[in-house]
Amino acid sequence: MNPKYRLPAEWASQSAVMLTWPHAHTDWYNHLDQVEQVYLTLSQQITRFQHLLIVCNNAQHQRHITDILNSNGININRISFTVAPSNDTWARDHAPLTCLGENGAQLLNYQFNGWGGKYAADLDNQINQALFDEEVFGNTPYKSLPLILEGGAVETDGLGTLLATRSSVLSESRNPALAVEDIESRLSAEMGFDRYLWLEHGHLSGDDTDGHIDTLARFADPATILYATATRDDPDYPELEAMATELHSFRQRNGEPYRLIPLPAIPPITDESGERLPAGYANFLIINQAVLLPVYNIPQDTEAVLCLEACFPNREIIPIDCTPLIRQNGSLHCITMQFPEQVKIKAGQ
Repeated sequence: MNPKYRLPAEWASQSAVMLTWPHAHTDWYNHLDQVEQVYLTLSQQITRFQHLLIVCNNAQHQRHITDILNSNGININRISFTVAPSNDTWARDHAPLTCLGENGAQLLNYQFNGWGGKYAADLDNQINQALFDEEVFGNTPYKSLPLILEGGAVETDGLGTLLATRSSVLSESRNPALAVEDIESRLSAEMGFDRYLWLEHGHLSGDDTDGHIDTLARFADPATILYATATRDDPDYPELEAMATELHSFRQRNGEPYRLIPLPAIPPITDESGERLPAGYANFLIINQAVLLPVYNIPQDTEAVLCLEACFPNREIIPIDCTPLIRQNGSLHCITMQFPEQVKIKAGQ
């Protein structure tokens, strides 16, 4: 197979990362100060290595963001701003996916329906078209597609392999009229996949995405997969152990088993009402020369840093306190979307 375009691995060289900034009309309104601190930290770290694109809810929101970035000494010259109204801030799932081919990059705008209709997503689903109309992505070709698909549901080695859970891609609430063969056919044509590693198991308590792969198992390189674990007394143990068994059964293209790296088990973290929150170390973001790792102010954080240092020896591992993010059932990777270096983000404010 020689696809016209193929989805690159996250470790491919990048031009920018996108954040859709939280505002008072999102579910963050009760914890806006705390969650904005996470976004400020991310902005500071990302702009050390590459450009940052911030989607603002309106012009007043943009002025607010600019003021707090400036007051925190963040390099505003490495940031582009654009205005597009949003329901929420989960850029991983509403931002475009970028494929690469002989003629450069192509942006793919898949449909977003709030993880199977669980939440309002009408504004989020219009962000990509608004950014394209504003020429935020320069002259990068843009294609809108009918398939409902979130970026957090897609993990690849960059060589044509898709790693995903059936529950988050093949669910009845997303594309009920399509069989697995139909979806595979579309993903092969649109993103160049020719191998499908479907997980039947894998779930974190508190997750409302139906088991996005970026909360469970991630490629560190084409031969290495890091994956979430739990202790035997954890209610998540049966699902995560069954997932680990599946991962051990998967093979690389050459027939060899994958090098599997278990991430530290995280003890239950709950909110004020006692509901468990989906804390996970698999929700890291690979950027140029670094990996941003979500941490949760627990002893296991240190072990997680050491684990990623061993898997990414040529990148700086940067822990980011993501305790505020899991209050809304997501973490670091969920609020970000990277663009490969072939996508030139329009500069300016």
